[in-house]
Amino acid sequence: MQEALFKLKNTGRKSDRLRIIMLGYMVRGPLGGMTWANLHYLMGLHSLGHQVYFLEDSDSYASCYDPERNVMDIDPSYGLKYAGAVLERVGLGDRWAYYDEHTSQWFGPCAERIDHICAQADLLLNRAGVNPLRPWLAQIPVRALIDVDPVFTQIRHLKYAASMTYARQHTAFFSLAENIGSSRSTIPDDGLPWQPTRHPIFLDAWPVTPSAGKGSWTTVMQWKSYPAESYGGVSYGMKSESLTPYLNIPEHSGETFELVIAGANSPRRMLTERGWLIKSSREMSGDPWVYRRYIQGSKGEFSVAKQGYVTTRSGWFSERTAAYLASGRPVVTQEAGFSDVLPVGAGLLAFTSLDEALAALAEVQAHYARHCRAARALAQEYFDARKILPGLIEKAMQGIE
Repeated sequence: MQEALFKLKNTGRKSDRLRIIMLGYMVRGPLGGMTWANLHYLMGLHSLGHQVYFLEDSDSYASCYDPERNVMDIDPSYGLKYAGAVLERVGLGDRWAYYDEHTSQWFGPCAERIDHICAQADLLLNRAGVNPLRPWLAQIPVRALIDVDPVFTQIRHLKYAASMTYARQHTAFFSLAENIGSSRSTIPDDGLPWQPTRHPIFLDAWPVTPSAGKGSWTTVMQWKSYPAESYGGVSYGMKSESLTPYLNIPEHSGETFELVIAGANSPRRMLTERGWLIKSSREMSGDPWVYRRYIQGSKGEFSVAKQGYVTTRSGWFSERTAAYLASGRPVVTQEAGFSDVLPVGAGLLAFTSLDEALAALAEVQAHYARHCRAARALAQEYFDARKILPGLIEKAMQGIE
């Protein structure tokens, strides 16, 4: 795609414009999937006419990943170059800054204007809660926390006072667990007034690409993001627990499956012996455009969810999976309660057992073109950033009802 297609146009009326600060994770995590998780919000908000800025903070620990050196340390040099190039490419090259606590310095094109920008801001969107709320952010009148790791977020709030204290600095609370607070889900209640939201996809940046139905079923995952959590005598596990019943699906289905898998503890040899193709996460996810091409070059996505999302019937749905749908790629994924709020059966197929997964794969194989069309239509109806973000902003600005 030509660079010009990434440039954004303001379509909102001037009177509707807000100054919005978004906190995210891009300098410290310069990887394709993480980058897109931020860009969908930034590009969507900008296209709606809002004056949006991206801010990030080193925090006090060694938080900067450098994929060239394959180290985690306090040096943001790689990430600063990466974020600058990415944001420039999407037309937001003058709308970001990074605070380095280790040197007490600001970096980025907005470094000299942070006090003014934050003093005039209407809304703070804190995606994932991985940035400290410094005094210049605490002054913003509306501060919305967006929980992207439901179940585990609530358990941390219940178990660790510092985590809850941090969360309570916000004025509005949103979770990607769309069943949160309802009788459909068993997510532990941390007492905060969570409202459901859905991850937006900036569809202009994820066009449909043709597919002949060949190639591999793919996904991108971490084997163990962190240790399993427990609360109230219940254990809430990772994707490694969820994938176990489906390890032999390559043999049973006759299809080709490929994992882009991260984590030194990933059992690559075992997975290869079971028929899975394994691709290096560093090779594929180090660039957002390479990451996008990988998804678009797949037959579709076959994936599982963290066991904690599944066992609580959280209603969680992956941003990455929504990007497959936007690209016109069918998705066969483990049920985590999302069928309570999203239609399944065409383009998006859910499973709770090996037999159901095999049946879903066979259905897509038999009617591949139809499922491709349905996938894109579903993304347009349910994940369009221009539909999701106005509602999120309205609820945040109105406060908790």
